[in-house]
Amino acid sequence: MFGPVTEIRDLQRRAKIRVPKMFYDYADSGAWTESTYRDNTDAFGRIRIRQRVARNIDKRSLKTKMIGKDVAMPVALAPVGLTGMQHPDGEIVAARAANAFGVPFTLSTMSICSIEAVAEATGQPFWFQLYVMRDRGFVEDMIARARNAGCDALVLTLDLQVLGQRHKDLRNGLSAPPKPTLKSIADLALRPQWCLGMMGTKNRSFGNIVGHAPGVTNMTSLSEWTHAQFDPTLDWDSIEWVKSKWGGKLILKGINDVEDARIAADVGADAMVVSNHGGRQLDGAVASIDVLAPIVDAVGDRIEIHMDSGIRSGQDVFKAIALGARSTYIGRAYIYGLGAMGQAGVTKALEIIHKELDITMGLAGETDINEVGRHNLAEPSRPWPHNA
Repeated sequence: MFGPVTEIRDLQRRAKIRVPKMFYDYADSGAWTESTYRDNTDAFGRIRIRQRVARNIDKRSLKTKMIGKDVAMPVALAPVGLTGMQHPDGEIVAARAANAFGVPFTLSTMSICSIEAVAEATGQPFWFQLYVMRDRGFVEDMIARARNAGCDALVLTLDLQVLGQRHKDLRNGLSAPPKPTLKSIADLALRPQWCLGMMGTKNRSFGNIVGHAPGVTNMTSLSEWTHAQFDPTLDWDSIEWVKSKWGGKLILKGINDVEDARIAADVGADAMVVSNHGGRQLDGAVASIDVLAPIVDAVGDRIEIHMDSGIRSGQDVFKAIALGARSTYIGRAYIYGLGAMGQAGVTKALEIIHKELDITMGLAGETDINEVGRHNLAEPSRPWPHNA
């Protein structure tokens, strides 16, 4: 039925068949018209790489650091909500794949497996992504739980003060676990392997919230709580509060504007992630790769800059690094692998990106990922300096 897996799109095709529609669509969708979701990937295609020849590229290294952490390549697994609905215990198996490969895994606040479950199952440090809720007592408790679990970085997401409207989720009646309707039952009947896997795990709801947030004991109370809790009052003073409660490595995620980047650099975080939430929040926003270089020029000497949104290949990673990102995050790329093949699929996604990045770097005449820069890009039609 399927040919060999040679690129991320091969994993995507498998995931679309094996994962229930509401959960596949949740990961593979954008807000409103999905114009930013599409432009995030299209924008990478507009960037051209200089091909260099007759250079000694025999020994190549993709190893680098992210906020002082040694990594096998400049890639981390991004926080993705409902990962445990793409595959049973999805957060756990994705974290295991990331640990074995030597890249960071970031657990979402809206994960299915809890902070504690991931920590117990993996025995390795991971990063935790935090949404700031109105209930600051709950937020403070969640920060403490992440610290107690050994998380070695907090990724504070700034671009979800209100939830972007995603039409696919509304049409599908998204819930975890799925609500028993004729439509959802029919969809699940076509995916017996997924159903059997879910029957074999206790992780089928939002593990970081149910049983931890006051009054949230089931899906009904969870839905009511969640809709009331995303905090539109989140501001830069709130970030100072989070920083004081956390006390460790802090990464600010969701910066997509030069002015915001300047403010973020003043906060004293360890890194920022140039991101538009994968096109899932503000439809019509600038593709993140298009604003990366101006942000690097504005604050790159003051704070470590990472980038996500739209990365589907090792070549995309190379282009982001060439434009000044220290590292990148992949979300959908590894989620496709998870849905397609579980832990082996996440590993496969990482292997694909690693191989593509290594080959691209060699054909561009580079041997060390830390030496890649704008000199590797050809005739950019963009407002950044170009050194021929």
